[in-house]
Amino acid sequence: MLIHNAHFWLKKDLSPADRAIFETEVKLLSQISYLERGFAGRPAPTEERPVTDHSFDYATSLHFKTLADHEFYQKECKDHARFVMKCKAYFERVIVYDVAPME
Repeated sequence: MLIHNAHFWLKKDLSPADRAIFETEVKLLSQISYLERGFAGRPAPTEERPVTDHSFDYATSLHFKTLADHEFYQKECKDHARFVMKCKAYFERVIVYDVAPME
């Protein structure tokens, strides 16, 4: 398994319509059929602590069954390509954390 976590910081001057487009598109990523599990959301309203970061606007956590599935997502998945094409102008920063299980 491989877990692909992406955190997005949207541009501050986005219109409500642009934010709605981004939200719709990021939700669609979590619904890709070959994922083991997918999730899209906003920062949780948890207590502020030195170790928490609530500064991002949206995040995804996409669980792939195999590294090959993740590579397909990155290079050939039409849903991912559509998201990047439609939404890259909406965010100023994205950070990705890819995690593999410890054996």
